[in-house]
Amino acid sequence: MSDASKVAIVTGASQGLGEGIARGFRARGWRVVGVSRSIAAADDADWITVAGDVADPDTAARAVAAARDRFGRVDTLVNNAGMFIGERFTDYTAVQYRQITQTNLDGFFHMTQAALPLMVEQGSGHVVQIVTTLAEHANAEFPSVLASLTKGGLAAATRSLAVEYAARGIRANAVSPGIIATPMHPPESREGLGKYHPLGRMGSIADVVGAVLYLEDATFVTGEILHVDGGQVAGH
Repeated sequence: MSDASKVAIVTGASQGLGEGIARGFRARGWRVVGVSRSIAAADDADWITVAGDVADPDTAARAVAAARDRFGRVDTLVNNAGMFIGERFTDYTAVQYRQITQTNLDGFFHMTQAALPLMVEQGSGHVVQIVTTLAEHANAEFPSVLASLTKGGLAAATRSLAVEYAARGIRANAVSPGIIATPMHPPESREGLGKYHPLGRMGSIADVVGAVLYLEDATFVTGEILHVDGGQVAGH
């Protein structure tokens, strides 16, 4: 199948990594459904936007229905939408716990459950999670128990999905970034943050996009957690 016939759904697509990933697929000629709570209406026949919270199952249903009704298929789902709240563990509030688990876990659950039946019907598909190296390589300077709880859970779920659905032609992988230069990190902070990576710099959005597209091309790879973290997971 040519790239021009393929379809991706990307969550958190209004900015940062999600916007970059959506643009990466579009540059290859893919048709894309972008999902975000605040995303502009689309004026391109091959680019659909769905405004909604990924924690709401209705958002997932609308996104998959839009892909099916307009394009007839879903080849790849990128579960990128995520929330990071850095607090010392006992300082987290119940509200923060609900916010991060709803976005990171409920969003994955609803979007993936909605997309998989269509992939099974097609006999092919790919589900990609964006996780974090902090779940494997904790750093006391960045308290992140809830990020580790949720994103580490997604990494484990990725492996389980890969095994469960392999015989049906569906792959599941994850990209595990280090600290990436996105709008959440002001420019003046980036030099200092780069020092936490053995390669001595922050990652770029393009680094993560390249990893997602690599996994798309690597058709014999499933259950992989691909670290795009400048060597963080290897040590210091």
